[in-house]
Amino acid sequence: MKLNKALLASSLVAAVAVAGCSKDNSSGTPGSSATPGQSAAPAKEKITLVWNLEQTLAASQLPADASKDFVKKAIDEKFNVDLKIEAAVNSPEREAKLAVKLASGDAPAIFTPGTTGGVKFQNDGLTTDAEKFLNEKTAPNYFKWVKPSEFKGYRLEGLTGRVPIPFARTQYVSYYIRQDWLDKLSLKAPTTYDEYVNVLKAFTNNDPDGNGKKDTYGFSAAGNSRMSMDFPEWPKNGLFASFVENNQYIDGQTDPRVSKVVDDILARMGEGVIDPDWFLNKGQTHVDKAVQGKIGIILGGTRDFAFDGNAAGLQARTKAVNPKADWQPFNPLGEAPIRAGVVPGAGIMFSKQVGDKNPEALKRSVEILDWLCSEEGFLLTHYGIEGKHYTKNGKEITIKKEAYEADISKNGNFLDIYDFFAPNEPEVLGLKVNDTTMTDRDKKIEQKLLGMKYYAALGSNLFPPQGVDLATWRNRMYELQGKMLFDDKSSKNWPAYREELMTKYNGQKIVDNYTKNLKDAGVIK
Repeated sequence: MKLNKALLASSLVAAVAVAGCSKDNSSGTPGSSATPGQSAAPAKEKITLVWNLEQTLAASQLPADASKDFVKKAIDEKFNVDLKIEAAVNSPEREAKLAVKLASGDAPAIFTPGTTGGVKFQNDGLTTDAEKFLNEKTAPNYFKWVKPSEFKGYRLEGLTGRVPIPFARTQYVSYYIRQDWLDKLSLKAPTTYDEYVNVLKAFTNNDPDGNGKKDTYGFSAAGNSRMSMDFPEWPKNGLFASFVENNQYIDGQTDPRVSKVVDDILARMGEGVIDPDWFLNKGQTHVDKAVQGKIGIILGGTRDFAFDGNAAGLQARTKAVNPKADWQPFNPLGEAPIRAGVVPGAGIMFSKQVGDKNPEALKRSVEILDWLCSEEGFLLTHYGIEGKHYTKNGKEITIKKEAYEADISKNGNFLDIYDFFAPNEPEVLGLKVNDTTMTDRDKKIEQKLLGMKYYAALGSNLFPPQGVDLATWRNRMYELQGKMLFDDKSSKNWPAYREELMTKYNGQKIVDNYTKNLKDAGVIK
C-alpha cells in the first residue's frame, strides 16, 4: 500500500462549491477574487483536463465506481475541472501511444515522458516552455520539495521543456527473496554473489515449494525486450545506470565492463536458473509470476513493496496464494551498493498543442499540481479523508487501518495514481505518521531497507546535446545487447558493438554532453 496524501475532504466539499460553467461565484472558490462588500469576479469556466501519467504499480487502478474516487471529486470541485487521468505502467507501447497522441489532435495537457526523458518530444516541437506556467510564483508549494537549482538543472538545452517531479530523497530499492523457501531448503539469505548463484540453483532444482514439480526459478525481471538492469550482475561488476567514478562520468550501460555483465547473465541462463521468459516480460509480469509462486527472487523499489499492510503489494498478493509465503529484503552482494543514489526522474512535460489552443488548461493543471504538493493535497492523496481514513492530532497522522483497507487498498489502491507528485516523505511538510497499517514485520523490513547501501547519486540531471536523438542510441544499444545474449551467445563482439554505439550512434557526443552537465553543476571538477 503506497500511502498517500490526505486532506479534510469534508472541509473541501464545504468550502468549495461547484461552479460548473457559471460566470458568477461569490463563494471564494478558485478563480474568485471576491471579498465582502465587493462584486464577485467571474468564476473560472469548467474545463476538461487530460493527464497522461506513468504509474508505479500495475495493480493500482482508478475505482470502477467513480463515486468512490474522493480525490477526483475534491479536485474537480476545488478547481472546477473534469480531470481525466490516463495511467499505465511505462513500457515501449505506452511511449509509442503517447507519441501518437502528442502528434495528433488528442494531446494530453501534461504527461510523463517515460524512459526517453522527453528530449525527442521537445526536439520535435511537441512541448511548451513549462517554466512559463510552473515557477516559484505560481507553484510555491512545489518548491518546498524541489530545489531551485534542481529545477534549473532540468532544462534541456536551456529550455524548460520539462520540470522535475518532486522525488523521494530516501531510497528503498532492494532485492527480495522467499524466506519460506530458504527455510524449507535449510538455506540462509546470500551475502555474496557465489552464494546467490547457489540459491538460484536450489530454488530452481530442489522443489522449494514442495509441490513435487520442477516449476520454479531463482530469479526474474521485466526485460521489455532489453537487458534489464534488475540483474544483480550489473552492480556485481561495478556498474550502475549513470555514475561518477574517479571524477569521470560513466554511462554504465555502454561501459566496456558490460561484457562481464553479459558473460554472467549468459552463465545463469545456461544453468537454467532464471525465468526463461525474462527478456519478453513486460511491466509487472515478473511480479505476477512471483506472486504465483514461480519465482524466488525479484527486485523491488518502493518502501511498502512487500509490506503486509499493502494489499496491492508483493507480500499480501502472494499470501493470498500461499499463506506461508514470506518475502524479505536482502542484498546478494553483502555490503556492496546495488544501486546509485536517487536523482530526479524523467519529470513532467506540458503539451505545446494544448498550451497554444487552451493555455488555461495548463494554468489549471499547475494549480492542481501545486495543491498536490500542499499539506491539504498531500494528506488527501496519501492517507485519505480525515476522520474516516486517518486522524490528525497537531502534526501527527494516525491511519485508521480497517477503513483505509476497505476504501483504498481494496479499491484498486487508487491513491497510488494520484500521489505521484509528492513522494511519501511527510517530514517535508513537518508531518509525522503513526501508520497502524504496518505490522511488526513491516517495521522490521523498513529498518532493513533503510540500512541498504547505495552508490553516490549524480546530484544533477543529464540531457543529450541538441539534435542528438537519445532514444535512437539507447534502442540500438538494447538491440546489440540482446544480440549478444540470444544470437552471439557471447560478449566477444562488445568492443565492436560499443564502437558503433559511440561513433555512428553519437554515444560519445552524448557522454561528453553529460560530462559537461556535471561539470556545470560542479559534480565533476
